[in-house]
Amino acid sequence: MTHYDLIIIGAGSGNSIPTPEHDDISIAIIEKDKFGGTCMNVGCIPTKMYVYAADVAHQTEHSQKLGITGEVTNVDWDSIVDRVFTNRIDKIAEGGEAYRRGDETPNITVYDQRAEFIGPKTIKTGDDVITGDQIIIATGSRPQIPEAIAESGATYHTNETIMRLPEQPKSLVIVGGGFIAMEFAHVFAGLGTDVTIVNRSETLLRWLDTDLSSRFNKQARERFNVITHVNVNDLENTSTGVKVSLDNGAALDADAILVATGRIPNGDQMNLDAAGIDMHNDGRIKVDDYGRTTAEGIWALGDVSSPYMLKHVANAETKAVRHNMLNPDDMVPMPHDHVPSAIFTHPQIATVGLTEEQARGMDLDITVKVQNYGDVAYGWAMEDNDGICKLIADKNTGKLLGAHYYGPQASTLIQQMITVMAFDMDVRDFAQKQYWIHPALPEVTENALLGLEFN
Repeated sequence: MTHYDLIIIGAGSGNSIPTPEHDDISIAIIEKDKFGGTCMNVGCIPTKMYVYAADVAHQTEHSQKLGITGEVTNVDWDSIVDRVFTNRIDKIAEGGEAYRRGDETPNITVYDQRAEFIGPKTIKTGDDVITGDQIIIATGSRPQIPEAIAESGATYHTNETIMRLPEQPKSLVIVGGGFIAMEFAHVFAGLGTDVTIVNRSETLLRWLDTDLSSRFNKQARERFNVITHVNVNDLENTSTGVKVSLDNGAALDADAILVATGRIPNGDQMNLDAAGIDMHNDGRIKVDDYGRTTAEGIWALGDVSSPYMLKHVANAETKAVRHNMLNPDDMVPMPHDHVPSAIFTHPQIATVGLTEEQARGMDLDITVKVQNYGDVAYGWAMEDNDGICKLIADKNTGKLLGAHYYGPQASTLIQQMITVMAFDMDVRDFAQKQYWIHPALPEVTENALLGLEFN
């Protein structure tokens, strides 16, 4: 049995915990898969590389409104896969593990088997049993698979396998209506695949502000074959792919099926009871405001415990937990204020803060402005007829309560509004006290701010 000062389970955001302040302590990192975690290997980074390719293809095919006739004559799927994984992602993951195993970090030992608690601060990994003074759990989450699909015995894909298909499917059924489903719908449709979306509820991306979700659902139905109010009843392999049976009696034939119906925290795979670590009913590890679990000396961060399954949140929680371990008398709370998110579908969607419905439900005295992209000069350049910036503010205090972007560059444009909320700025003079480059797209934000009405 080997003892360490610190054990880190999971080498996604957890791999960022060790800094020069930890050079004098013994550390074990346990990672049964690839270094870099979900985001690096099967999540946000490779998916956005595919999204960019799909963006270029989609724009090429839909450039007539700019006076250009474009056509995508070939999609080299093998080349895309190689660009994303062989030439970049896989090398980074391998390099990250090699660095931790190398001479540069001699105080760190890497274990590559599954971690399971067998007692307080005691972990079995492979044939080894190790203990630690402090332990950080950062084991992330995994795809949730509906029972009918899991038990069918047929071939299905998740975000973990769909990007490495040996060839691009001509037809694809996507089960789910969340951000993973919608991003992959854009990717494959943009590259020429015939996409069918199957969702149990009527509204795709249903948690969005209504002004955004209504626009997206209209455009999604124009672009994809969308079937709602159904579940998958059965799945069968066929000679050409899969047959998807729905509970309304219909059946779909496709080359492949992607299951994107949510994610499950991985805490249930670690025998947490043996360590005295409690979980919420939804499967997340319980942590206090500072990242501490119910077991002394054991912390958790990221998807396994966070209410936000977002990489930028996991990174922020990593910084907080690192600080709190090093400064037990001056701890900082987990950073969960004004958490933004972006969906890299087409068009991009980005949001932070309250929706209009939420704000009105809190009986706040609000002012709302919906500004069209097409009403500013750069919107004219793009011939954009769909994009909007929607801002929600308190009429009395000038505080921004929510910001929602739907359109090109949404994930970038929203950053100014994240700053406004993070630093508690008053938006009543925010538009007036700085330059807005003309005729750049941020003028859509400027005009939205100027359109808010205050008491």
